[in-house]
Amino acid sequence: MELQGKVIAALPERSGVSARGEWKSQEFVIEYQEGQYPRHLVFTVFGADRLQRFNIQIGQTVLVAFDIDAHEWNGRWFTDVRAFDVRLVDPNAAAPVAQAAPILNNIAPAVEANPAAPFPPQQESAGESADDLPF
Repeated sequence: MELQGKVIAALPERSGVSARGEWKSQEFVIEYQEGQYPRHLVFTVFGADRLQRFNIQIGQTVLVAFDIDAHEWNGRWFTDVRAFDVRLVDPNAAAPVAQAAPILNNIAPAVEANPAAPFPPQQESAGESADDLPF
């Protein structure tokens, strides 16, 4: 998935040692526009080489390519959004904004007849009028 937004926070860098050796990671928060209100996404960059290559700074507009995965630990589930590519975007460019596809679109089909309507259109059965009430 890809998402374009403005970096609004850089959380402290974390590091440690595992069986595979030393590791570093850092989380960043971007703000992006979807619909009427701004949304936020926290993503992780894992690896000292990627942190140095991406060189993410607060205030930059970036295009983040990421994977979403979840894992279980002690009976609780945690979702991880891990970036594998971060590119600086020129905010003055007229490029279209890439948005993540809403996850719910895979579950329930959207009604496209009138997106402003609060409910899907009712279909009348043969012999029934639209104002008949069952009681």
